[in-house]
Order: sequence, then structure tokens, then C-alpha cells
Amino acid sequence: GLEDGAKNQFSTFSNFITTINQKKEDIGNRNSPTQLVIPNIKNGKDLPPLCLDVRQKQRMSIDMLPQELKAPFPPEPSLPIRTKTVKDFQDDMEKSKASGDWKAVHNFYSTTFDSFLEINAAFKKDTNSPFNTIEDSGIDAKFVNVVYDALLNTPQDVQKSVLKGIINGLLQEWTGPRTKDDLRAYCILLQNPQFSNTSTYVIYAHLLRQIAALTEADHHFLVHWSKKISQKRFKQVVDRLLQFISLRLFPAKPEEFPPMVKCTWWIPSATKVLALFNAANSLISPPIISYTDFYNSTLDHIDLMEEYHNWQCYGNSHRFSFCQYPFIISIAAKKVIIQRDSEQQMISIARQSLVDKVSRRQKPDMNMLFLNVKVRRTHLVSDSLDELARKKADLKKKLKVTFVGEAGLDMGGLTKEWFLLLIRQIFHPDYGMFTYHKDSQCHWFSSFKCDNYSEFRLVGALMGLAVYNSITLDIRFPPCCYKKLLSPPIVPCDHNTLVGICGVTLDDLFQIMPELAHGLSELLSYEGNVEEDFYSTFQVFQEEFGVIKSYNLKPNGDKIPVTNRNRKEYVQLYVDFLLNKSIYKQFAAFYYGFHSVCASYALLLLRPEEVEILVCGSPELDMSALQRSTQYEGYQKTDLTIRYFWDVVLGFSLDLQKKLLHFATGSDRVPVGGMADLNFKISKSETSTNWLPVAHTCFNQLCLPPYKNKKELKQKLIIGISNAEGFGLE
Repeated sequence: GLEDGAKNQFSTFSNFITTINQKKEDIGNRNSPTQLVIPNIKNGKDLPPLCLDVRQKQRMSIDMLPQELKAPFPPEPSLPIRTKTVKDFQDDMEKSKASGDWKAVHNFYSTTFDSFLEINAAFKKDTNSPFNTIEDSGIDAKFVNVVYDALLNTPQDVQKSVLKGIINGLLQEWTGPRTKDDLRAYCILLQNPQFSNTSTYVIYAHLLRQIAALTEADHHFLVHWSKKISQKRFKQVVDRLLQFISLRLFPAKPEEFPPMVKCTWWIPSATKVLALFNAANSLISPPIISYTDFYNSTLDHIDLMEEYHNWQCYGNSHRFSFCQYPFIISIAAKKVIIQRDSEQQMISIARQSLVDKVSRRQKPDMNMLFLNVKVRRTHLVSDSLDELARKKADLKKKLKVTFVGEAGLDMGGLTKEWFLLLIRQIFHPDYGMFTYHKDSQCHWFSSFKCDNYSEFRLVGALMGLAVYNSITLDIRFPPCCYKKLLSPPIVPCDHNTLVGICGVTLDDLFQIMPELAHGLSELLSYEGNVEEDFYSTFQVFQEEFGVIKSYNLKPNGDKIPVTNRNRKEYVQLYVDFLLNKSIYKQFAAFYYGFHSVCASYALLLLRPEEVEILVCGSPELDMSALQRSTQYEGYQKTDLTIRYFWDVVLGFSLDLQKKLLHFATGSDRVPVGGMADLNFKISKSETSTNWLPVAHTCFNQLCLPPYKNKKELKQKLIIGISNAEGFGLE
């Protein structure tokens, strides 16, 4: 579809340039630069939108491209000989600045950017070498950077000559596949800082269109070449693409651009090119820039559910949706999509329950619209397990919790506390389900075998309910856990299909058991004779209830020695055993529990890191941000009591700040949107100052008596937040 749509673009572009300039001149004319007019496209044929079948290729940003694509190399045309060096160019720039005569610089820029061949002649490290490998683009990056850094400091006619030359290059009639010199030119042109200016967006759009229309093999080269760009330049290109998309969606001056209906291909083209850089970023460990640098917050303000539904309905067609490229959607926007999708599922399930009641001529009960969980504090885990097992059909209804014998009415606060207490109990070392690793400060699944893994399913369901009901949990799983939770992101129809199995590396083990991972790393780098010095076989030993058990990492592993030649295989099998095979049944139950609540195509949009943030929130507290967003009822922010309060809170230790947050909101974690999303409120309590502060966790509200001095406020507040469990009095 891309190639068909691209065939007619060059003649169209040529026509409008010729019409606007009203000259019948050869497009290759390289006379002195004239006033360049950036026209509006009136007759441009729409390029078919760029689509990615996400249900098959879940994320372009995550899927690793093959190491090498065998493609026929078209013969490289001979390049003009250009001998100017970085120093020569810098000398010319200094002379031009001093004398005011820019002729030499003007000639360099107008010649260099006049065609793709000239770009290669100037910036290719060796014009006689083909540079046909993915690992070396052959681009003299230093020279490119120097030329671009100087460009914006040159006179306007010099800058216009560059743009005119780029137009010439883009208008070239192509016959046959692109050469590697063409790809080099595209790679260089993408770094042009002129494309930050909206007046160049018509040219920029056509450059992006051509790059987006390249073959998969050509994209493969661009991805690998892009990962060699410096971090600074890489981020500049990404920011430029994001800005282009934002300003096309919400132009400050709509008259600057052609009508949206005439250039529907702009945004799809830019997004696909951005996907190439995202793929390049994911090939490097650590990545060149953070995955959050690809977020476009402008998308938070579009109709996200329309995008989501388009993606669900037309995922296999050529209808563009940002959901096909989830790396560009911020975690806040993804949370909105997941919440609304959850709400729609809740409403649908509740409506069906109501219809069933009415059809049987039974009196409807409002409780049937909720997942009602009734538990005793003294039997928290067993009661919760029984309730969720009995009410599997109601898991997608709105959750309401009741503690037996307590007067609390659940408007959200009891639900939060139920999650908090249950998680604390299940993850306690004495419970035996999870092992706490002090070095990494995280929990991992116990490998002990048992007859019933239903409690692991309960933990998975709890995590699913937390996401479904927008509750943050204090769970410390390593990133590997969330990667496994999305393997696959949609529960397979075939129950014999393995779930929760993902590719794991030594880096994953470092995040859980750093000491063991370090030992395996030492084995890999050991320079002596591994077989004679370590005397190990493809076998591991684990203690289970006081008994040492052995497991073969491969058939007859106990008879296969670990040698210098096979040690990499040994380490990989060892890591796979620890993180996948030894805990398969436990994690499979956990996986099915989570997906029993959260089964949704929206999970395809998420990275493992984003699932962790949705489940756990952020542990980093910013009390100053909370102070700025706090609302007041009965108080003004300038009142003495409020000033005392913030003086005390900002001076608290992190532990006390977490206790305050838990006291007031039912959780000590920060939601996805930050402190502002808590909607925290401080209300004036018209009670005696002898009373302690009171919290309404369902409303994130703190009721504060008007204490007379800071010392009294601090004392009462610490007592209150340190004894904050339970509802009602005994």
C-alpha cells in the first residue's frame, strides 16, 4: 500500500512547485538562490495510512528486527569528488563571519544539498567504499554535526538554498530500489535542524513520506544506522518528529498548513518514521533515551477511545490509529483508555445481571451491580480467596469491600485498606508464597512445589482488580515479572499453550538475585579452564523443605560437564530455569488470575514498565507537589494551622510521609498522574483540639482541628497516622 501510494507523489510535488514559482525552469537549476516559497498542497494525493497489525506484531518498538536481511544491493552510482574537510569548512565559516562575504559557504551548502549524490560526496567517510553493512553507515557524523550546527547561523539565502536543494533531491525520478547512498542521504536529512520550523513542514512531510514508504529491508538499515547517532542528535530528531505530529494535530496557525483532508498522510508518515527510531532505541542496552521520551502528551487531548475503537475494529486494515504505535501514547493516556475500557466492561456486566433478574421476574437488588467482598480481619486471606472463587462471574463489576463487625461504608477507602492488608499478609516471609531478596529489595515466587496454586491465582486477581479499580499497590516485583505477565498480553484460546514464559537474560537475574548473577557473570569471563576448575555439570540443586533436590538443565545434564565452549548455554539454561521453568505452575496461576480480571486488548498497548506503574504507582513522594495541588475546606492556605501543617509534613522523614499518605488516602503510593491526581483535601474539623486528626480515605480528605501551635499539631498528627488501621471503635 505504501509503495503504490508513493508512486505518484513526485510528479505531484513537482507540479505544485512549478505552479507556485510560475517558472518553466529546470528543477535541477543551481543558480544563485531565489526567494523560496513554501506552498500549500492543494492537489496532493493521499498516501494510504501506515498501519501495523498490532495483534500479530504486538509492538514495533519491542520486536527485535533480524540481525541481517539479505537484499540485493543496487549498483552504487559514482560520486562526485569533494575534498572539503571539517577544518576547511570551519575556516570558511570564520572568514565569512569576519568579512561578511558568504559566497564560499553559500556555494558549499547549495552544492552539498542539491542531490542525494552530492550529500554522499560531502559526508561519506570514503566515497570508494560501499558501506553496505548494517553496523556502519559510512557517514562522517562529525562533519554532519558541524555543518548542521553552523547552518542556522548563516544568512537566509544560504538556508533557503539548502531547502531548495532538498526539494531537488526529493523530486528525483526513482527507477528501481533505493541504493545505500540514498538511505545515507535520508539518514542525514532527518537530522536537519531546519525542520523544527513550521515553514519547512511541507518539505519535511514529503521527506518523511518517502522514508515511510521504503521497503522493510531499507528500514532495517535505517534502524541500525540510527542507533549510532549520538544521544543529543537522536533526541533532537525524536523531539522534532513529536513536534511535527503535535502541530499538525493542533496548529497554532492553521493557515500555515494545507487542510487536514489534503494531507491525511502527514501524521501516519511521521509516526512510522518515529517507530524506526523507537526500534533503534530498543536495540541498545541501556537505551539511547528513555522510552518516556517517545511519549507525545498532545495525544492526551484527542479522542482516545475513538482511536482505541478504530484500532480494535480496523486493526488489520489500512486505517491509521495511534494505538498501532503505542510507544507514542503516554502512560497517563493509556490509563485513561484502560479505565474507560474497564468501565464499559463493568457497565456491560452489570446491565446483563440486571436484565437476567428482570427476565426471571425477580426483584432487582442494587448489590448485584457490584463485586461485594465480605471478609473478617482475622481470616483475611482465606475469606478473600473464598469470596473471589465464589464470585468469578462478578470480577468485572465495581468492587466493594465490607469488614465483618465494622461500621465502615465502602466509598473507596475500605477497598484500599483491604488491598493493603491482604498484600502485606500474603507477601510476609512466614506465609511462604514469595521469597524476599534483601540485596535487590524485591519479592520473587517461591519454587516450592504444592498441590494447590489457588493463592497465586488470588494474588494475580488482586493485581488485576487493582488496575481495574484504579488502586495502587505496594508490591515489589522485579521488572521481569511484568514482562512475563505480558507473555502473551492476550490469554491464548488453547489452554495447552504455555503462558508467562518470556526470554530472560542475566540482566533479569541481576534485578532479583544480584549475587548469583554476578557469580554466573564471573563464570562467563573466567580465563582459566572452566571444566577442571569449576567441575560443574548441567544440573542445579535446590532446597525444598529441608531436602536438597537436583534438576537437569537439559537431558542427561548431570553427565554433561560445563566447559569454556558451552558455558554460555549453561548460564542461559540456568537463568531460564530460575525465572521460568522452576516457577512455571506458580506463575501460570498468577498470570491467569491477573487476566481473569484484566483481559483486554488494551494490554497490548503497555510496556512491562508501564504495567508496573499502573499496578504499583510511584514510590517517590513529592510533598511539595502535594502542597501545591491541595484543596481546602474551611481553611485558607495562608491560615496559621495550614502553615504549621506543611512545615511539619515537609520536615517528616520519608517513612512518616508515607504513613500520612496512607492515613489520608488508604495507600502510600503515588498514582500515575502524580500527586495532583490524588485530589487531596484538608477540611477544618470543628472539634476540640484535644481530638486527633480524622481521615476519609474514600475521598482523600484529612479533617484537621485548628491546633494552637506547631508542637501540638505535630504530636497529634504523628499519633493519628501511626495508629491508622481499622474503621470504628472497639
